[in-house]
Amino acid sequence: MKDLRILPKIRDSFSYLYIEQGIIEQDDKSIAVFDNTGKVQIPVASLTLLMLGPGTKITHAAIKTTCDAGCLIAWTGEESVRFYAVGKGETNSSESIIKQALLFADNKSRVEIAKKMYNKRFSDILPDDITIEQLRGKEGVRVRAIYKLNSEKYNVPWHGRKYDRKNWEKGSDVDRAVSVANSCLYGVCHSAIVALGYSPALGFIHTGKQLAFVYDIADFYKAELTIPIAFEMISKKTKDYERNIRLHLRDEFKNQRILSRIVEDIQELMDHDSSQHSPFDSDPAKPGFLLGEESISQGGKNHGGDHS
Repeated sequence: MKDLRILPKIRDSFSYLYIEQGIIEQDDKSIAVFDNTGKVQIPVASLTLLMLGPGTKITHAAIKTTCDAGCLIAWTGEESVRFYAVGKGETNSSESIIKQALLFADNKSRVEIAKKMYNKRFSDILPDDITIEQLRGKEGVRVRAIYKLNSEKYNVPWHGRKYDRKNWEKGSDVDRAVSVANSCLYGVCHSAIVALGYSPALGFIHTGKQLAFVYDIADFYKAELTIPIAFEMISKKTKDYERNIRLHLRDEFKNQRILSRIVEDIQELMDHDSSQHSPFDSDPAKPGFLLGEESISQGGKNHGGDHS
Protein backbone atom coordinates (compact mmCIF):
# COMPACT_ATOMS: atom_id res chain seq x y z
CA MET A 1 0.00 0.00 0.00
CA LYS A 2 1.01 3.62 -0.34
CA ASP A 3 2.74 5.42 2.49
CA LEU A 4 -0.18 7.39 3.91
CA ARG A 5 2.14 9.63 5.90
CA ILE A 6 2.72 11.55 2.68
CA LEU A 7 -0.55 13.41 2.34
CA PRO A 8 -1.71 15.72 -0.43
CA LYS A 9 -2.11 19.25 0.87
CA ILE A 10 -5.23 21.14 -0.10
CA ARG A 11 -3.99 24.43 1.26
CA ASP A 12 -1.42 24.94 4.00
CA SER A 13 -3.07 23.58 7.15
CA PHE A 14 -5.92 21.85 5.27
CA SER A 15 -5.16 18.24 4.36
CA TYR A 16 -7.36 15.35 3.31
CA LEU A 17 -7.13 11.62 2.67
CA TYR A 18 -9.35 9.55 0.41
CA ILE A 19 -9.62 5.79 0.99
CA GLU A 20 -11.22 3.64 -1.69
CA GLN A 21 -10.99 0.10 -0.27
CA GLY A 22 -10.38 -1.49 3.10
CA ILE A 23 -11.58 -1.91 6.65
CA ILE A 24 -10.78 0.95 9.03
CA GLU A 25 -10.37 0.07 12.68
CA GLN A 26 -8.97 1.63 15.82
CA ASP A 27 -5.26 0.88 16.15
CA ASP A 28 -3.62 1.82 19.44
CA LYS A 29 -4.47 5.53 19.91
CA SER A 30 -5.07 6.13 16.21
CA ILE A 31 -6.77 4.26 13.37
CA ALA A 32 -5.53 2.05 10.56
CA VAL A 33 -6.81 0.71 7.27
CA PHE A 34 -6.60 -3.06 6.66
CA ASP A 35 -6.79 -4.79 3.29
CA ASN A 36 -5.31 -7.87 1.61
CA THR A 37 -1.87 -6.26 1.52
CA GLY A 38 -1.71 -5.63 5.25
CA LYS A 39 -2.17 -2.68 7.58
CA VAL A 40 -1.27 0.99 7.26
CA GLN A 41 -1.80 3.50 10.03
CA ILE A 42 -3.71 6.70 9.24
CA PRO A 43 -2.29 9.87 10.83
CA VAL A 44 -5.78 11.01 11.74
CA ALA A 45 -4.59 13.62 14.24
CA SER A 46 -3.00 15.61 11.40
CA LEU A 47 -5.95 15.29 9.01
CA THR A 48 -8.81 17.70 8.51
CA LEU A 49 -10.92 15.50 6.24
CA LEU A 50 -11.13 11.72 5.87
CA MET A 51 -13.11 10.72 2.78
CA LEU A 52 -14.49 7.18 2.71
CA GLY A 53 -15.17 5.63 -0.68
CA PRO A 54 -17.78 2.93 -1.45
CA GLY A 55 -15.37 0.04 -0.78
CA THR A 56 -14.67 0.97 2.85
CA LYS A 57 -15.97 -0.22 6.19
CA ILE A 58 -15.28 1.57 9.47
CA THR A 59 -15.85 0.49 13.07
CA HIS A 60 -17.60 2.45 15.80
CA ALA A 61 -14.32 2.73 17.74
CA ALA A 62 -12.53 4.13 14.66
CA ILE A 63 -15.28 6.72 14.19
CA LYS A 64 -14.95 7.83 17.81
CA THR A 65 -11.15 8.09 17.58
CA THR A 66 -11.41 10.09 14.36
CA CYS A 67 -13.92 12.52 15.87
CA ASP A 68 -11.84 12.87 19.05
CA ALA A 69 -8.86 13.79 16.85
CA GLY A 70 -10.90 16.58 15.26
CA CYS A 71 -11.06 15.07 11.79
CA LEU A 72 -14.16 15.50 9.63
CA ILE A 73 -15.48 12.30 8.00
CA ALA A 74 -17.31 12.35 4.66
CA TRP A 75 -18.88 9.33 2.97
CA THR A 76 -18.54 9.68 -0.79
CA GLY A 77 -18.62 7.79 -4.07
CA GLU A 78 -15.56 6.81 -6.08
CA GLU A 79 -12.97 9.60 -6.03
CA SER A 80 -15.55 11.71 -4.15
CA VAL A 81 -17.78 11.84 -7.25
CA ARG A 82 -20.89 11.55 -5.07
CA PHE A 83 -21.58 12.97 -1.62
CA TYR A 84 -23.68 10.90 0.78
CA ALA A 85 -23.16 12.09 4.34
CA VAL A 86 -20.78 13.91 6.63
CA GLY A 87 -19.78 13.62 10.27
CA LYS A 88 -18.77 16.25 12.77
CA GLY A 89 -15.83 18.56 12.08
CA GLU A 90 -12.81 19.57 14.12
CA THR A 91 -14.46 22.15 16.35
CA ASN A 92 -17.76 23.78 17.07
CA SER A 93 -16.49 26.83 15.21
CA SER A 94 -19.10 28.72 13.22
CA GLU A 95 -16.60 31.22 11.77
CA SER A 96 -17.02 30.22 8.12
CA ILE A 97 -20.79 30.02 8.09
CA ILE A 98 -21.18 33.32 10.02
CA LYS A 99 -18.94 35.09 7.54
CA GLN A 100 -20.85 33.54 4.65
CA ALA A 101 -24.18 34.56 6.18
CA LEU A 102 -23.03 38.15 6.72
CA LEU A 103 -21.81 38.41 3.12
CA PHE A 104 -25.08 36.90 1.89
CA ALA A 105 -27.35 39.09 4.02
CA ASP A 106 -25.82 42.40 2.92
CA ASN A 107 -26.94 43.23 -0.61
CA LYS A 108 -23.75 45.15 -1.46
CA SER A 109 -21.38 42.36 -0.38
CA ARG A 110 -23.57 39.73 -1.99
CA VAL A 111 -23.37 41.52 -5.34
CA GLU A 112 -19.60 41.88 -4.95
CA ILE A 113 -19.22 38.12 -4.33
CA ALA A 114 -21.46 37.39 -7.32
CA LYS A 115 -19.33 39.69 -9.50
CA LYS A 116 -16.17 37.90 -8.36
CA MET A 117 -17.74 34.60 -9.34
CA TYR A 118 -18.69 35.95 -12.77
CA ASN A 119 -15.26 37.51 -13.38
CA LYS A 120 -13.58 34.22 -12.56
CA ARG A 121 -15.27 32.68 -15.57
CA PHE A 122 -15.76 35.50 -18.07
CA SER A 123 -13.61 38.43 -19.18
CA ASP A 124 -16.13 41.16 -19.98
CA ILE A 125 -16.17 44.21 -17.72
CA LEU A 126 -19.17 44.55 -15.41
CA PRO A 127 -20.75 47.92 -14.53
CA ASP A 128 -20.48 48.98 -10.89
CA ASP A 129 -24.25 49.19 -10.45
CA ILE A 130 -25.10 45.77 -11.89
CA THR A 131 -27.73 43.72 -10.03
CA ILE A 132 -27.88 39.99 -9.29
CA GLU A 133 -30.72 39.62 -11.82
CA GLN A 134 -28.64 41.32 -14.52
CA LEU A 135 -25.68 39.10 -13.67
CA ARG A 136 -27.86 36.02 -14.08
CA GLY A 137 -28.95 37.29 -17.49
CA LYS A 138 -25.39 37.92 -18.68
CA GLU A 139 -24.29 34.53 -17.34
CA GLY A 140 -27.14 32.82 -19.17
CA VAL A 141 -25.99 34.31 -22.48
CA ARG A 142 -22.40 33.14 -21.91
CA VAL A 143 -23.44 29.64 -20.86
CA ARG A 144 -25.69 29.19 -23.89
CA ALA A 145 -22.72 30.14 -26.06
CA ILE A 146 -20.64 27.43 -24.34
CA TYR A 147 -23.32 24.82 -25.08
CA LYS A 148 -23.47 25.94 -28.71
CA LEU A 149 -19.70 25.73 -29.05
CA ASN A 150 -19.63 22.14 -27.74
CA SER A 151 -22.61 21.21 -29.91
CA GLU A 152 -20.69 22.30 -33.01
CA LYS A 153 -17.40 20.79 -31.85
CA TYR A 154 -18.82 17.32 -31.22
CA ASN A 155 -21.54 17.48 -33.89
CA VAL A 156 -24.27 16.84 -31.33
CA PRO A 157 -27.59 18.69 -31.83
CA TRP A 158 -28.51 20.96 -28.93
CA HIS A 159 -31.86 22.64 -28.37
CA GLY A 160 -31.42 24.03 -24.88
CA ARG A 161 -31.76 22.55 -21.41
CA LYS A 162 -35.14 20.84 -21.01
CA TYR A 163 -34.40 18.69 -18.00
CA ASP A 164 -37.48 17.38 -16.18
CA ARG A 165 -36.54 15.53 -13.01
CA LYS A 166 -40.06 14.08 -12.77
CA ASN A 167 -39.70 12.48 -16.19
CA TRP A 168 -36.04 11.51 -16.65
CA GLU A 169 -36.59 9.43 -19.79
CA LYS A 170 -38.35 12.28 -21.57
CA GLY A 171 -35.15 14.31 -21.90
CA SER A 172 -32.76 13.97 -24.80
CA ASP A 173 -29.59 11.93 -24.41
CA VAL A 174 -27.36 14.99 -24.32
CA ASP A 175 -29.62 16.71 -21.78
CA ARG A 176 -29.47 13.69 -19.50
CA ALA A 177 -25.72 13.41 -20.05
CA VAL A 178 -25.19 16.97 -18.86
CA SER A 179 -27.36 16.31 -15.78
CA VAL A 180 -25.40 13.17 -14.91
CA ALA A 181 -22.09 14.97 -15.28
CA ASN A 182 -23.23 17.94 -13.21
CA SER A 183 -24.52 15.71 -10.40
CA CYS A 184 -21.03 14.20 -10.10
CA LEU A 185 -19.48 17.65 -9.88
CA TYR A 186 -22.02 18.73 -7.26
CA GLY A 187 -20.90 15.86 -5.02
CA VAL A 188 -17.27 16.99 -5.00
CA CYS A 189 -18.22 20.63 -4.42
CA HIS A 190 -20.58 19.62 -1.61
CA SER A 191 -17.78 17.68 0.11
CA ALA A 192 -15.42 20.67 -0.02
CA ILE A 193 -18.03 23.16 1.20
CA VAL A 194 -19.04 21.22 4.29
CA ALA A 195 -15.42 20.35 5.08
CA LEU A 196 -14.59 24.06 5.17
CA GLY A 197 -17.52 24.84 7.44
CA TYR A 198 -19.64 26.77 4.94
CA SER A 199 -23.33 26.25 4.29
CA PRO A 200 -24.35 24.56 1.02
CA ALA A 201 -27.64 26.49 1.16
CA LEU A 202 -26.37 30.10 1.20
CA GLY A 203 -25.66 30.84 -2.44
CA PHE A 204 -24.90 34.22 -3.96
CA ILE A 205 -26.13 33.79 -7.53
CA HIS A 206 -28.30 30.73 -6.93
CA THR A 207 -30.79 31.07 -4.07
CA GLY A 208 -33.78 29.26 -2.59
CA LYS A 209 -32.28 25.76 -2.74
CA GLN A 210 -30.56 23.63 -0.10
CA LEU A 211 -27.59 23.29 -2.47
CA ALA A 212 -27.50 26.88 -3.77
CA PHE A 213 -23.85 27.47 -2.84
CA VAL A 214 -22.95 24.07 -4.32
CA TYR A 215 -24.42 25.22 -7.64
CA ASP A 216 -22.54 28.52 -7.38
CA ILE A 217 -19.17 26.81 -6.93
CA ALA A 218 -19.83 24.04 -9.46
CA ASP A 219 -20.41 26.66 -12.16
CA PHE A 220 -16.68 27.48 -12.01
CA TYR A 221 -15.83 24.14 -13.62
CA LYS A 222 -18.70 23.15 -15.90
CA ALA A 223 -17.32 24.80 -19.05
CA GLU A 224 -14.06 22.84 -18.83
CA LEU A 225 -15.32 19.59 -17.35
CA THR A 226 -18.94 18.49 -17.31
CA ILE A 227 -20.28 20.13 -20.48
CA PRO A 228 -17.54 18.99 -22.91
CA ILE A 229 -17.38 15.51 -21.38
CA ALA A 230 -21.15 15.09 -21.69
CA PHE A 231 -21.13 16.15 -25.36
CA GLU A 232 -18.10 14.01 -26.12
CA MET A 233 -19.69 10.89 -24.65
CA ILE A 234 -22.90 11.42 -26.60
CA SER A 235 -20.91 11.90 -29.81
CA LYS A 236 -19.40 8.42 -29.32
CA LYS A 237 -22.92 6.92 -29.35
CA THR A 238 -22.25 4.38 -26.62
CA LYS A 239 -25.23 2.72 -24.94
CA ASP A 240 -24.05 3.06 -21.35
CA TYR A 241 -23.05 6.71 -21.63
CA GLU A 242 -24.22 7.61 -18.12
CA ARG A 243 -21.82 5.15 -16.51
CA ASN A 244 -19.02 6.17 -18.88
CA ILE A 245 -19.50 9.81 -17.92
CA ARG A 246 -19.21 9.03 -14.21
CA LEU A 247 -16.07 6.98 -14.75
CA HIS A 248 -14.50 9.60 -17.01
CA LEU A 249 -15.24 12.38 -14.53
CA ARG A 250 -13.91 10.31 -11.66
CA ASP A 251 -10.57 10.05 -13.45
CA GLU A 252 -10.56 13.72 -14.45
CA PHE A 253 -11.31 14.82 -10.90
CA LYS A 254 -8.31 12.85 -9.73
CA ASN A 255 -5.98 13.96 -12.51
CA GLN A 256 -6.89 17.64 -12.17
CA ARG A 257 -6.88 17.59 -8.36
CA ILE A 258 -10.31 19.14 -8.53
CA LEU A 259 -10.95 18.95 -4.77
CA SER A 260 -7.84 21.01 -4.10
CA ARG A 261 -8.88 23.58 -6.69
CA ILE A 262 -12.39 23.85 -5.26
CA VAL A 263 -11.09 24.52 -1.76
CA GLU A 264 -8.62 27.13 -2.97
CA ASP A 265 -11.30 28.84 -5.07
CA ILE A 266 -13.76 28.95 -2.17
CA GLN A 267 -11.16 30.39 0.18
CA GLU A 268 -10.19 33.01 -2.40
CA LEU A 269 -13.83 33.88 -3.01
CA MET A 270 -14.54 34.34 0.69
CA ASP A 271 -11.24 36.18 1.35
CA HIS A 272 -10.15 33.54 3.82
CA ASP A 273 -6.87 34.17 5.65
CA SER A 274 -5.89 31.35 8.03
CA SER A 275 -3.29 33.58 9.69
CA GLN A 276 -5.90 36.09 10.84
CA HIS A 277 -7.56 35.67 14.21
CA SER A 278 -11.30 35.23 13.80
CA PRO A 279 -13.47 37.87 15.52
CA PHE A 280 -16.43 35.52 15.29
CA ASP A 281 -15.24 32.56 17.31
CA SER A 282 -12.38 33.19 19.72
CA ASP A 283 -13.14 30.07 21.78
CA PRO A 284 -15.13 27.41 19.90
CA ALA A 285 -15.63 25.30 23.04
CA LYS A 286 -17.10 28.17 25.05
CA PRO A 287 -20.90 28.47 25.40
CA GLY A 288 -22.47 30.99 23.09
CA PHE A 289 -23.99 34.39 23.73
CA LEU A 290 -27.50 35.71 23.48
CA LEU A 291 -26.68 39.12 22.07
CA GLY A 292 -23.05 39.02 20.96
CA GLU A 293 -19.65 39.47 22.55
CA GLU A 294 -20.48 42.56 24.61
CA SER A 295 -22.70 42.57 27.66
CA ILE A 296 -25.81 44.62 27.11
CA SER A 297 -27.65 46.00 30.10
CA GLN A 298 -31.33 46.43 29.77
CA GLY A 299 -33.54 47.43 32.67
CA GLY A 300 -30.80 46.66 35.15
CA LYS A 301 -30.42 43.05 33.91
CA ASN A 302 -27.39 41.78 32.06
CA HIS A 303 -28.45 39.82 28.97
CA GLY A 304 -24.96 39.09 27.69
CA GLY A 305 -22.29 36.62 28.73
CA ASP A 306 -22.22 32.85 29.13
CA HIS A 307 -25.36 30.85 29.66
CA SER A 308 -24.45 27.78 31.64
